[in-house]
Amino acid sequence: MAGTAQIGVTGLAVMGRNLARNFARNGYSVAVHNRTASRTRELVERFGDEGTFVPAESAEEFVAALERPRRLIIMVKAGAPTDAVIDEFAALLEPGDIIVDGGNAHFADTRRREAALRERGLHFVGSGISGGEEGALLGPSIMPGGSTESYTQLGPMLEAIAAKAPDGSPCCTHIGSDGAGHFVKMVHNGIEYADMQLIAEAYDLLRRAAGFEPAEIADTFRGWNTGRLDSYLIEITAEVLAHVDAATGRPFIDIVADQAEQKGTGRWTVQLALDLGVPVNGIAEAVFARSLSGHAELRAVGQGLAGPAPATLAPDEAERFAVQVEQALYASKVVSYTQGFHQMQAAAAEYGWSLDLGAIAGIWRGGCIIRAAFLDRITTAYAKDPQLPSLLADDRFADEVGGAQEAWRAVVATATRLGIPAPGFATALSYYDALRAERLPAALTQGQRDFFGAHTYRRVDREGVFHTRWSEDRAEVQND
Repeated sequence: MAGTAQIGVTGLAVMGRNLARNFARNGYSVAVHNRTASRTRELVERFGDEGTFVPAESAEEFVAALERPRRLIIMVKAGAPTDAVIDEFAALLEPGDIIVDGGNAHFADTRRREAALRERGLHFVGSGISGGEEGALLGPSIMPGGSTESYTQLGPMLEAIAAKAPDGSPCCTHIGSDGAGHFVKMVHNGIEYADMQLIAEAYDLLRRAAGFEPAEIADTFRGWNTGRLDSYLIEITAEVLAHVDAATGRPFIDIVADQAEQKGTGRWTVQLALDLGVPVNGIAEAVFARSLSGHAELRAVGQGLAGPAPATLAPDEAERFAVQVEQALYASKVVSYTQGFHQMQAAAAEYGWSLDLGAIAGIWRGGCIIRAAFLDRITTAYAKDPQLPSLLADDRFADEVGGAQEAWRAVVATATRLGIPAPGFATALSYYDALRAERLPAALTQGQRDFFGAHTYRRVDREGVFHTRWSEDRAEVQND
């Protein structure tokens, strides 16, 4: 069956296997390959009735099975393993063929690989794929970068297997050139970190401050999921909180170690935000919260530190507090998305990408982990004004967040008073207040920098760059 497969997938762990099955279920002939041939045979034996699979035991067989232009998707571990697989297959391909990296690669690696393969006449597409194992099989959100030419050949197939938004549109679009797809997937994951941290803080406050049990909090989250917080993460949070451990009969949440892990994309988001000079404090706090949770020895020392006595709110206060937490969660969530979209805007300017932020919000409405009802409104906001500098510059979001701010402040104040950590809520509120402020204390920071390092400053009343001779006569001089 040489040259008959329309697309190929190499790397058949769960994500790769499910992606191959998704293509086959959608009517495509799929070449499948894995370094361990038994995994290829297992896929065909178990799922061969789902569509047309063309198994290949060697790289040469795999490439020979693909029709021209060849389209092959690599689903292997990021880093050196990806480079090794690219090198192996690139040597077997011809100009015009397309290699797709569907893993969570660092966008800088993707840019490097795209440039190197372009010189050889090959197209390289770094594509973010969100939705986990289930999404890969049933329809993920797909964020491909690479050349426009490659998307012409590849796009219709990706759109066919992608999740569908509520309006029926595919959750896949051409993001931009070289590493744009992987950058946007990285920011998606950064927002995911922030979203999860905020939800965790909401749970913690409802339990420790309001005194609700996990099953009650699950019901609260189910209620929230019927309103403006309707999202996949809120939905699964209710399921996790309602689950009871079969071995102990205790709430599942109470038998899980409170040490969260991470795979790197959240950390990359923060690191690159620093490089771009973009404030993503909410995402950073989420990354640091996971980091702190894993420092068991440090936390053990902290157990003896002084703090307020544990206390819970009276029942009538607790019910009012739950309403306030919903408002704080929504407002903080908007801030997290605001920061993520600002980072994508800055990256587009820095790396020469033309990012359609409305289209990006649109493909996050289905399939991906952060899918949420209010992404429809983000899509609309950027469609109305593609140059929107901030989601908080959109009248509707500004009104909603402004309307939530008193409750938001009350939640942060209650958390502080009771000694319950809520870094996500607090930093999101500080970001909001910093945007509102007519003057920031950065003026003092600039004065200090000029004092000890002659770093200069600008004035509010006239143009130019100035320095005060602090150690001499304190006269001000204007720098050229």
